[in-house]
Amino acid sequence: MSPPVVQIKRVELPSKINVFYRESGPSDASVVLLLHGFPSSSHQYRNLIPILAPKYHVIAPDLPGFGFTTVPSSVEFKYTFDNLAATIIDFVDVLSLTKFAIYIFDYGAPTGLRLALNRPDAVTAIVTQSGNAYTEGLGEFWNPIKEYWASDNSPADRQKLGAALLSYEATKWQYDDGTRDPTSIAPESYTLDYALLQRPGNADIQLDLFKDYENNLKLYPKFQKYVRTSKVPVLAVWGKNDQIFIPAGAEAYKQDNPDAEVHLLDAGHFAAETETLEIGKLMLVFFEKHGI
Repeated sequence: MSPPVVQIKRVELPSKINVFYRESGPSDASVVLLLHGFPSSSHQYRNLIPILAPKYHVIAPDLPGFGFTTVPSSVEFKYTFDNLAATIIDFVDVLSLTKFAIYIFDYGAPTGLRLALNRPDAVTAIVTQSGNAYTEGLGEFWNPIKEYWASDNSPADRQKLGAALLSYEATKWQYDDGTRDPTSIAPESYTLDYALLQRPGNADIQLDLFKDYENNLKLYPKFQKYVRTSKVPVLAVWGKNDQIFIPAGAEAYKQDNPDAEVHLLDAGHFAAETETLEIGKLMLVFFEKHGI
């Protein structure tokens, strides 16, 4: 059997935002929506998509400010997580997606969980891979960002945080740290991420999102209530060595859904980069178990 073809597509939303996305699998199959995190894009799912696509209709968009999604200069777009989620809501509407499982990683979590709050009947399952929704999951990595939240957002404050988190070394560290074998990580992953971070104006986009991330914490009670009341199936596959969103964030899902499956892998933040096959297998078993 030939491996599934991953199609590269674009779609223009009513907002005029042009969303780049990857798509594969049977068009009539159950949909799995893969939502990436900082500082990556749908590129991070390039190896996971072919594992899922023989059975599922897999779609992975790039969020505004990331990858190859473009926001025209004529569009007055404020980079907040509310607006990232609004873009994805428009995206699923334009593609006429009415039922889908969501894979949430890093920034994909506050984006995807807002989508779930907006369309609670549409979400068939949640796969969270360092997709945090609990304060227990915030590691010491967040300490300088918390200081930034408390700052007056001056140019000096922004420059300080940007120097710490938007460098090549910081980008590569997110992939390497906690990984069993860093040599297994394809260098084009963090190299592409860093190159796209260097686009004119992108540093300000990322700093705006770092500042706005505080508002995600304010929504954690709503996210948790959704997990608790919807009884949506939850699979947490987390790098046990992740210093950004620590494993306690995975275990915390069981507070609101005691049936949530939690698997801690010998990996770091970008577990899907190094443990792709294991995560794919866990997802396929999980989806079959829940009739997805």
